Amino acid sequence: MPTRTSDTFRKCPLDYTKERRWEQDYLKVKCAELGLENEYILYQRRQKTSYLRVFYLLHILATIFHCTVILLFCAHARPILFDVGVYVITAVLILSILSINFNEEYVLRKTWILSATSVAAALILVLADLLQGTFHYYQNDWMLATSYDTYTILIIYMFLPIPSLLGSVLLASTVSILFITYFMKVVATRFHYFSMEKIDAYNQISVDILHYICFNLLGIFFRIINDNVVRSSFLNRRQYIMEKIWLRNARIQEKTLLDSIIPPQIAKPIQDDIKSRLARKGELKRSNHVMEQIVALQIHPEVSILYADVVNYTQLTTTLNVERLVRLLHDLYGRFDLAAKQFQVQRIKFLGDCYYCVAGLMRPNPDHAKCCVDLGLSMIAHIQEVRRENEVDIDMRIGVHSGSLIAGVIGEAKLQYDVWGTDVTIANMLESTGVQGYVHISARTLNELDQTDQYSIFPGTDEALASAFLRENSIKTYLLTGEITLDPDTYRLDSWGSLSLSALDIHDRPELDVRNQLVSGPNNSINDELREEFKNMPVSGIALGQFGSACCGNKSEAKTDSDQPIHNLCLHFNDPVLEWKYLTQPDYMFKYSMLLAWCIGCSLVYVQLVESLDPCDMCIVIDFFAFITLTVLLVIAWYKKICWWMYGRSEKILYDKWNCMIFRAHDKIVRHMTLRICIYIFILTTYFSIIVIIVLNCNWEEFQMMDIESKLYHYELDLNMCFHPWVVTNMVALIISISFTFARIPFMVKTVVTLSLTTVYMVIVFFQFQFIFHHSATINPWFPSENAHGMRILITLITMYLKERHSEFNNKIGYKWSVELRRKQEDADKTNQSISIVLNNILPGHVVNVYITTLARHELYYEEYKMVSVMFASLENIKMDLRNLRMLNEIIREFDRLLIHYQEYYVVEKIKIVGGTYMAACGLDVNYADRINNRFVKHDSLLEEVEQAQRKRKSSCVGKHEELHEEVVFVMATFALDLMRTLWTVKKAYEELKLYYDRSLICGDMSIGISSGEVMAGVVGASHPHYDIWGNPVNMASRMYSTGQIGHIHVTEETAILLREFGVECIYRGMTFVKGAGKIPTYFVAIDDDYHFVPVTQWSLTTDRRQSLPLFCAADANSISSKDD
Repeated sequence: MPTRTSDTFRKCPLDYTKERRWEQDYLKVKCAELGLENEYILYQRRQKTSYLRVFYLLHILATIFHCTVILLFCAHARPILFDVGVYVITAVLILSILSINFNEEYVLRKTWILSATSVAAALILVLADLLQGTFHYYQNDWMLATSYDTYTILIIYMFLPIPSLLGSVLLASTVSILFITYFMKVVATRFHYFSMEKIDAYNQISVDILHYICFNLLGIFFRIINDNVVRSSFLNRRQYIMEKIWLRNARIQEKTLLDSIIPPQIAKPIQDDIKSRLARKGELKRSNHVMEQIVALQIHPEVSILYADVVNYTQLTTTLNVERLVRLLHDLYGRFDLAAKQFQVQRIKFLGDCYYCVAGLMRPNPDHAKCCVDLGLSMIAHIQEVRRENEVDIDMRIGVHSGSLIAGVIGEAKLQYDVWGTDVTIANMLESTGVQGYVHISARTLNELDQTDQYSIFPGTDEALASAFLRENSIKTYLLTGEITLDPDTYRLDSWGSLSLSALDIHDRPELDVRNQLVSGPNNSINDELREEFKNMPVSGIALGQFGSACCGNKSEAKTDSDQPIHNLCLHFNDPVLEWKYLTQPDYMFKYSMLLAWCIGCSLVYVQLVESLDPCDMCIVIDFFAFITLTVLLVIAWYKKICWWMYGRSEKILYDKWNCMIFRAHDKIVRHMTLRICIYIFILTTYFSIIVIIVLNCNWEEFQMMDIESKLYHYELDLNMCFHPWVVTNMVALIISISFTFARIPFMVKTVVTLSLTTVYMVIVFFQFQFIFHHSATINPWFPSENAHGMRILITLITMYLKERHSEFNNKIGYKWSVELRRKQEDADKTNQSISIVLNNILPGHVVNVYITTLARHELYYEEYKMVSVMFASLENIKMDLRNLRMLNEIIREFDRLLIHYQEYYVVEKIKIVGGTYMAACGLDVNYADRINNRFVKHDSLLEEVEQAQRKRKSSCVGKHEELHEEVVFVMATFALDLMRTLWTVKKAYEELKLYYDRSLICGDMSIGISSGEVMAGVVGASHPHYDIWGNPVNMASRMYSTGQIGHIHVTEETAILLREFGVECIYRGMTFVKGAGKIPTYFVAIDDDYHFVPVTQWSLTTDRRQSLPLFCAADANSISSKDD
């Protein structure tokens, strides 16, 4: 008995999940939930039509075979001509009536045609059979058995297109009653099988009734199992189609996403690298970083570079609230993206107020200069329109220069396409020395313009003439303006832009447990594709025209969307691995096969007991053994189902060891093909043993002697002295039928076993007991009775073989669909993960899911934080040529590897990298505090430092109550210090290799700036989504690194105060001029020679806060003091 989990003795639960998925009520509910019932009915009609085609072939063969045999073996041909005429006319009538069902449009309009034609065909066949027997009974005094009783019942269930199981049962029951009535009225009485006055009369009636009941049970079993298999295959196919549609769209989306950050020619190797890593074991558990060993740098000659700067951007980001700011920037940069696409210019990135792009980068473009200039004029027009609509004081300076550059991606995390080179710097200088409302171009760009009359051109600015860099590179500049007409319908974006991401949610995978009905609306194209796929689903493994070629072993021409065709003769996969996997799959319908086997076994035992003239002890023992064995197997097969029925599906219910033993026995049988084949052969052997007992219990020599005496002494032979041949033949026909119907047994095993049983019985009929069978009823006048028995067995064999071929084809098609589904799901999972990796390299990890959700709702994504620490780390004095860029890539890669640790546990996010400047922020994740305070994370030294710093701050700041998670400042400073350590390690490694290089490739030192405070963040851009942060801390951190000193971490006063509270000393630098803020007090973080923070306790005793540390090699104490003045 089951118990609750509260019991002290640990027991096993009941797992009925997989078996449940193969039950008819579950499959019907699932089809209804997914809105597939109508589509399934249409597919089922197509399947029944295919079965009907097989019936055409079967009935034509059966009619030809029957007519040929009786014409060959009947001693007198004249009485037989009537029978041949009846059979031919009947076949013509039946096939003609059923041909109506091939008109699909007519059947769709009048569905009752399926049932009506099936009833008509079955009754015509029955009435013709009974008419032929009745005619010879009254006309020629021939007592004939029926020819097509079992055949008719089998075709009603297996071939005729009756939609419902109930309709098939009613029709088959009616046919059975008609045949039983004929048997009782004519055949049994004449052959003295029984007399109503005798006690065994009702036993003989029951045997005949049981014969028809068993064939009806066989048909019902076939309909149920076939419906389950077809429904399961149909659901798998639907899921496969949905996965294919999703995968197709996902791959497009993956390419779009990757192309939005990296040009296609560089994106391809990166995409291949992502897929190769996903394919490797254990790689899925690694970080979401894209690149490992790819250095994607390319030289591009003959391009034009555009730099654009939003004037008054700082004021904009500090005065607007986050929603209005994101909406305005999204509108503005979305317009720029669409304009760049119109003018065939590749947007590189935007850095807060700076937006830069390149023409002629993706493919050579002789008009690259004109494209950039026209784009610049368009951007000026756009920003002026945005200024008017939003009433904000913004404008744009633009610089354009033509030349060559190096383009590509560096690092491993947050990949962003970037450009480097002297000409890039020139374009940047042209922008910074330009005038708002004009495009500031170089003389080289002007020379590239073929037509200049459409522009107004003026001399360059005085700032450009005063620029030492421009003079050094001999750059002459011009101001350019012109008229650009904007189409408001083309460039106006709604609240969410034109991002294709909104069309696909990577988490919205089609699953069977999600209600995803076929409904009208936006998904009409998907619904149409589903319906078209359903129409093309194969329903037959062999067509009438292919039957001849199948015998030659040709491959099936049925299109099954699979690379492994099915051999037409043996119906096995040409791929042996796939065939083996098909054969060894679990049989979750084993319980239904055992129920049918038990019913048939009990029926055969009953028939044997009734038919035995003198039951022997061995007969009783075998019958008892067969009953007990079949009952035990039945209990094992149904025990889990019974427990599920009785005690429900609660996982809290556990079962004792005896129940668990039965569960394990059931699971072992279900999962092992060899055990199922052994049980299958054992059951058939048991059945045939019962037949052999009945046959061997007859003394055929005594029967033969009595026959001779009856002829000599002119008395009627008692046919009841031996077994009834037609009872035995019907039992054998039943065994042949169940041997082909048993589920999940290899088709060739069924065929071989059934042929063996048929051969043995043919030997019994035509050789060993030929005399007995010869004296039984025949089916046609002058037709030998033993031939009639043999023909009954052969027609049953052919009928079941063709049925099983068709069913086996459907089963294998369903299995192939499930295999293809698993492959599609694996591909979809990889694509899903690839998209996640790409998204995580565009957006911070915590933003990805929320961002996709907001896109699905057609909303903008933005967020606002009370405390975020922002860092700019700039590598100075690195020449941006190809050789040094490769070395820069190695440094950035080391920084990114360090970021992996901080990103996973301390939510430090890489925002962007520009040239040699590395921007990061800490505190952008709302779950930051949960991660920091999570006690289940692995032991980490930095975590201990953070906890120690928090304890110091709490002890020194008793009066503060508001929790702003200001420990992000300490984490950011620690990350900055680790960057300095990493750079020192890299430099030392290259110093050891200096003998291999002509000059020092790494001459770069690092200047770092950090600021903290309230920050706004969001995703903006149309075709190129970009995550950025805005606010005073961002501006101040940028100023800190630009006004800082090499080898120092330069911080604002607010940040210094917080660091001191966390136990990190900061040295007062003095009043530093900062653009946009004037002179403000700034500080250097105190660091010793070993790159460790100097604790506050050591410096709190010092009276002079302005003295420098020994590490400050760039400036001594006097120089620092002089800057204070």
